[in-house]
Amino acid sequence: MEGKSMKILEIIILIIMVNIGIITSIGNGEEVKYDGRSLIIGGQRKLLFSGSIHYPRSTPQMWPSLIAKAKEGALDVIQTYVFWNLHEPQQGQYDFSGRNDLVKFIKEIQAQGLFVCLRIGPYIESEWNYGGLPFWLHDIPGISYRTDNEPFKMYMQNFTTKIVNMMKSENLYASQGGPIILSQIENEYQNVEAAFGNKGRSYVQWAAKMAVAQQTGVPWIMCKQTDAPDPVINTCNGMKCGETFTGPNSPNKPSMWTENWTSFYQVFGGHPYIRSAEDIAFHTSLFIAKNGSFVNYYMYHGGTNFGRTSAAYMITGYYDQAPLDEYGLLRQPKWGHLLDMHMAIKACEKTLLAGQSSVVSLGQLQTAYVFQEESEGCAAFLLNNDTRNMATVVFQNRSYQLPPKSISILPDCVNVTFNTATVTTESSIRTATPNIKLSLPENWETYHDILPTFSDASFKADALLEHMNVTKDKSDYLWYTVSFQPKPSCIQPTIRVLSHAHAAHAFVNGIYAGGAHGNHDVKNFTLETPIKLDSGINNISILSVMVGLPDSGAFLEKRFAGLRSVLIRCNNGEEVYNLSAGYTWGYKVGLTGEDLQIYKDENVDKVVWGGLETSPPQPLTWFLTSFDAPDGDDPVVLDLSTMSKGEAWINGQSIGRYWVSLLTSRGTPSQTLYHIPRSFLKPTENLLVMLEEIGGNPLGITVDTISTTSRKTRKRNIGNNHTRDVHNIMTPQRIQV
Repeated sequence: MEGKSMKILEIIILIIMVNIGIITSIGNGEEVKYDGRSLIIGGQRKLLFSGSIHYPRSTPQMWPSLIAKAKEGALDVIQTYVFWNLHEPQQGQYDFSGRNDLVKFIKEIQAQGLFVCLRIGPYIESEWNYGGLPFWLHDIPGISYRTDNEPFKMYMQNFTTKIVNMMKSENLYASQGGPIILSQIENEYQNVEAAFGNKGRSYVQWAAKMAVAQQTGVPWIMCKQTDAPDPVINTCNGMKCGETFTGPNSPNKPSMWTENWTSFYQVFGGHPYIRSAEDIAFHTSLFIAKNGSFVNYYMYHGGTNFGRTSAAYMITGYYDQAPLDEYGLLRQPKWGHLLDMHMAIKACEKTLLAGQSSVVSLGQLQTAYVFQEESEGCAAFLLNNDTRNMATVVFQNRSYQLPPKSISILPDCVNVTFNTATVTTESSIRTATPNIKLSLPENWETYHDILPTFSDASFKADALLEHMNVTKDKSDYLWYTVSFQPKPSCIQPTIRVLSHAHAAHAFVNGIYAGGAHGNHDVKNFTLETPIKLDSGINNISILSVMVGLPDSGAFLEKRFAGLRSVLIRCNNGEEVYNLSAGYTWGYKVGLTGEDLQIYKDENVDKVVWGGLETSPPQPLTWFLTSFDAPDGDDPVVLDLSTMSKGEAWINGQSIGRYWVSLLTSRGTPSQTLYHIPRSFLKPTENLLVMLEEIGGNPLGITVDTISTTSRKTRKRNIGNNHTRDVHNIMTPQRIQV
């Protein structure tokens, strides 16, 4: 018992030292090196826990708290992508302001004493629009993305160099005394490499050489790239890298895990993926036991896909099941259980990095991973791989009980200070409380967007054009319009539209005929509905809709979206008009309300607003109202349970797309609560503008606050000479999880 008490005391002292900064994470101006065991920073080996936090998926006002909570969770590193399409939305025009202020984000990490892993990419995937590539690349002559293609390599190198030089100018690399200890080039390229053949292999060589030539003084990594050229380190992504990782491709490289998925992304129409704290802890401990020395949680905080930043079909809440939820609140028991594991492992960090490792069989499904220093240091991980049964094992002449599918950590090879399956952190409950009801019809105004006809088209073509190439990602919406006169014999007409976009709405002579949509797993859909035709000229207007651009796969620049065929069928199909061939189509990008930016206060009066109709609202209706900010500091959300599909803006800032009407297999929405950062709000008269595509009911909207209650609160001293409640957190809430 005396040895166990001393070990617990050591852990408590270590926690305090980490949090008050006695143990610092800031480099001292020396190059970061590595060998086959670990990164070496300032001449010291480091066993590092890292967490992904993406700066544009939160706000600058949230960054200090998010980073502080990561540090309190005993992380050493914050990992982030660099978002090319945010920073260079137009060729040669850069934006590093507001949520895009990468330097400010990194300096905040530095101020709190943590390291940075900078994943420049600049292709990132990340369930982000177009995988982070700016759409203007699509129009570069002769370009082919992510292969041995001169135009793409030139622009990729230009942006990479710009980011590296920006970091150098701010002295942010560890070799300059800054916090950046790692950079990443490309991202999970091995998933698509074979599609490019020899050009894929040569591209990997080029990308590595280009990155290393930047001379940052810190190592470069390539994730999921077993052929990463020296000196670039190949790393693992996934949920079970302790089992799946084939290891570094050189004995001189350390074993690193860049994406330990704490959950998984969620799409509209999809269910949340719940990964338990026990499972994360098990596979993390196993990776460390097998000589891993760097583990990054993807995501540690997912945040929010504001505006039109999410990839195809992605909800706005990103990795809400991470240790820090969408709003930055601790999600328990995940956050606390991982903290306990980090502390147990850090208590024997020196032994793990300096000791000789060995593997000892303790039974058919039981194994000991032992680290022994030449002197007295010893640490062990006792694994029970039996998923059903408790195991009793004997290790170094002592008996140990191992729960099913678990790892016990013994920092001194004697006392168990942590078991992955034994959760001592209590769960808590997250609650959304309606604070403001927007239920008074007189407080709402409406504007019906203009339905263009063939004569209103911005330009015309004798074909059905590809959606993305026409919109250039300036809008989700593209109007296809055509004039058509049927023969007198056409009775009981129907329209049949085949689309490779995400949704479509058909209007005939200004009357809504119907709509249809696809889903994340089916790449096309058919809209087929009866219509009413006049005997003369008929105006057919079809609104093609994207809900984010694709983010992954080879030949991304060649993807097709939009309408593929349009048929008018009469007399039960006996008479067919193929409008896809032989007809001229008119096109208009976006909606009138978008063009005028009527979601901004200064532009509201550019259109004439009417009252809220008592009848069901028309498609493509804009809704406007205002509300005062809820009191307090709790996170704020908009409950859109009674709406259907569209986008919402608060004081001119988009909080993202909503799609409540696309239900899961259980008949429920994937997401109803939409995050409004406190920094978006004024004390009073906050302007809420919504574009509703289909026809929801705004009178059911509420402004809610998010609070958390602990099932059984307990206190833990986590340093800084004070005691705070680390269990005031949450479990999955009713819909948005």
